[in-house]
Amino acid sequence: MKNLFVTRAAAAMVAAALPLAAGAADKPESLKIGMTAFLTGPASVFGVPARDAAEILIENINAAGGINGVPVDISFIDEGAGAEALTSEYRRMVESGGAEVMLAAISSGNCQTLAPLAEDLQVPNLMWDCGTQRIFEENDYKYVFRTQANATPEMLATVLYLLKTKPDFKTIAVVNQDYAWGRDSWDIFITALKAMKPDVEVVAEFFPKFGSPDFSTEISRLQAMQPDVILSTSWGGDLDTFVQQASQRGLMNTSTFVLPLAESSLERLGSALPDGHIIGARGDHYFLHPERRNDEDFKAFMTQYEEKTGDVSVYPVFHASQAIAALKAAYEKAIADNSVDWPSEDQLLAALEGLTFQGLGRPVTLREDHQGVEDQLMGTSVQTGEYPFATMQNIMIFDGDELTTPVGQNSIEWVGALDAGFVESVTVDTFEN
Repeated sequence: MKNLFVTRAAAAMVAAALPLAAGAADKPESLKIGMTAFLTGPASVFGVPARDAAEILIENINAAGGINGVPVDISFIDEGAGAEALTSEYRRMVESGGAEVMLAAISSGNCQTLAPLAEDLQVPNLMWDCGTQRIFEENDYKYVFRTQANATPEMLATVLYLLKTKPDFKTIAVVNQDYAWGRDSWDIFITALKAMKPDVEVVAEFFPKFGSPDFSTEISRLQAMQPDVILSTSWGGDLDTFVQQASQRGLMNTSTFVLPLAESSLERLGSALPDGHIIGARGDHYFLHPERRNDEDFKAFMTQYEEKTGDVSVYPVFHASQAIAALKAAYEKAIADNSVDWPSEDQLLAALEGLTFQGLGRPVTLREDHQGVEDQLMGTSVQTGEYPFATMQNIMIFDGDELTTPVGQNSIEWVGALDAGFVESVTVDTFEN
């Protein structure tokens, strides 16, 4: 990697002049990394938990001696400041701030902007949270990797869970935020659903403005239509408001809500989310993970996080853990594979190719196209009284390999070619609670 006090261009000139030293790098005093997250605005409900988790995880790494004796130093950029400020600060952090690796971003739009910028700056970038499937389906990158799934397995797991638990429904409506995620996630979901259940009827498609404070119009029309299922891939304040208003109006008593991102809203929704609605976790992310909840490292982190924040962990926390686990594993693999004290940038990139690592959930593997393959956890809401909010029962965890679009294929085309037999053919582990 580059010397922290030398520009990348100068470092490249030095490496060219000294080819015998190009196979390794000087061991730095610290490994500087940057992370983008929404720290202000409505999306801060994702960004702040991720930042808090990253700080805990880095502190734990440093307390254990760092990476091969090198402590990690993390700095944050607020995605809430807007696209122009984000790209400017990202560039500054790499070019003059000494960041060796970047973790970016939450917003799919920001990922699409920052991925080519990372290539231009020649800085390894781990996309730690954004969901757009287009990143690697439409481009090839050397420096960009995604340490979690994209929207396709997230939506496909949702369709499969719905068909496995409520196969006889006839009608569906959607209420999604009117921007790229709301439109794209619906396209994937309904294409997959129509492929596996061709007779389903879409009775309404609502795309209210992002940040809408009032869903009374949509709720009134849905009450009149009484669809069997209502999908919303909304998140954050929009999802919270929609569910709260729908619950107050009784809509959740007449339709099954399917909420693929609601794991992150459970604590905020409290009693507003009743029993019997379908919840997704954007991966196998859940503070009561049925396989990991009794593991000592899992319990220790959950305790650390709750003591620091007063809240339970949500999926951005898990995504942050995966990015940092990938970072640490890649450096350790590059050091071991090349018998060096510290790897060069090329050695680090080579170590990321095909890397398997584990954060707080199941292991994740980076494919040849740099897309992470991540299992997907779905469940049904239940108010048990153990917590002042809904938890999940009838949990299913789907195999990410089987739900992720094959390398080189287009997600919409691939899910559109599935059929009803796919529902029973996929690998799924089921847990009662």
